[in-house]
Parts: sequence; structure tokens; C-alpha cells
Amino acid sequence: MRRWPAALYREGEEPDPRFTFANERTFLAWLRTSLALVVGGVAIDVLAESVESGNADGFRPLAAALVVLGMLASGSAFFRWMTNERAMRRGEPLPGLGMGAVLALGIAIVSAGLLILFLL
Repeated sequence: MRRWPAALYREGEEPDPRFTFANERTFLAWLRTSLALVVGGVAIDVLAESVESGNADGFRPLAAALVVLGMLASGSAFFRWMTNERAMRRGEPLPGLGMGAVLALGIAIVSAGLLILFLL
């Protein structure tokens, strides 16, 4: 049976399938998160079109920031899955949060910016 990425599957021993499936569910959750961030950015951009005050220009950078965060989450999802799978196959500790911290900070900053724009 051929599996991709082949180099990954040649390493170590096959982990318990429950852990592999959990890793896959986490990968899919990262993809759902990235999609939600991109859709949120598009929604904010559409909202900016309907705002009549001078705040409309302030929404666009926040919308772009959400789209960029979505791109980063999507791009790092596969890397994170592969790193976790490799660690499980080698019997090593799993890596830390990494990109999750960047997403949390980015979402907090965008949320604060939106709150400020809505209150103006």
C-alpha cells in the first residue's frame, strides 16, 4: 500500500490508529478554522461597503488581517499534522502550540480593532 508522504511513513513504527485519527481530526479542525477566518474577512469587507461613516476604510485592514490569518492557518495545518505524525511514529513528545498562539493573538487584535471601529 502506497501512502503519501512516503518519507514520513518509512519512519518509526505505526502508532495506535486512535492517535492517528485524532491527529487527522485536528488537521481538519485547522482547515475549518482557516476557512472561517477567510469567510470572516470577506464578511467584514462586505460590511465595510455598507458603512456610511468615515470608518469604512478602517475595516479593510482588519478584513485583510483575517484573510492572512486564514492563509497562515491553512498553510501550517499540513506541517503541524506531519510534525505530530512524525513525533508519534518516533515515540517523541509532541511539539508545542506554535501557530495556535499566533492565531489567538491575531484574532484578539482584529477583535479589538473591530470593537473600536464599532464604538466610533
